[in-house]
Amino acid sequence: MPNDCPGFGTENQSPYVVHSRREIVALLRAIGEHHQLITMLVNGGADAVVTSILEVDEANDAVIIDCAPSTLLNQRITQSDDIAFEASLDKVRILFSVAGADDALHEDRPALRIPIPPSLIRLQRREYYRVNTPMSNPILCRIPFPAGVGGGSYAPPLVDISCGGIALLDDKKILDTTIGREYENCRIDLPGLGVITVTLQIRNSQELTLFNGKTNRRLGCQFVDLSKAMLAAVQRYIMHLERERNAKITGLG
Repeated sequence: MPNDCPGFGTENQSPYVVHSRREIVALLRAIGEHHQLITMLVNGGADAVVTSILEVDEANDAVIIDCAPSTLLNQRITQSDDIAFEASLDKVRILFSVAGADDALHEDRPALRIPIPPSLIRLQRREYYRVNTPMSNPILCRIPFPAGVGGGSYAPPLVDISCGGIALLDDKKILDTTIGREYENCRIDLPGLGVITVTLQIRNSQELTLFNGKTNRRLGCQFVDLSKAMLAAVQRYIMHLERERNAKITGLG
């Protein structure tokens, strides 16, 4: 795998590279069977598409994935020789890359075919454990704007949260995505725990194309100088989300 999936900035990840074809096939099939969404980065991240694995055809060295919502975007994908993928399986990040993709059909519907990657990265450790936040009742982060630019505030929903930061969906695309840009006095209302006030620093930005053709922007933000009290509240909220998730899995929720 060239540069160990450079599209995701995973330098020096060689201890986590999987080369066993049997294990690679098993992981890809598990991602498909669990209906896990995959982020596909094309041409070094110039385009980002949310897709999924439809079939793993080991005999023909092929992985069939959902195509993009537009013909033009599919053309850019099939013309690219640099396609990187990121998925999550059992809280483990799965990264891999391929040299290209071809048009295909799956159950008489348009799809894309990529080769089974010769290796992939399985990241089992993170500096901070992240947990997805509810989509049905989203947690909002209220970000104030200085009076010099008109004041007011903006409240994008969270995607996930960790003790190190959050990911936001900036669907209106009005936040400054400059790496290092800081937003002070941001307020996050954690259900059952109250409001925490944090300073957020932009760490990464990604444009996503959804299945319905709409685009969205995902921003990765780091907490800056988070107080012990705020950190404790975040930790309690993460534990609360995990308890709810485990209760649903065991049928008690």
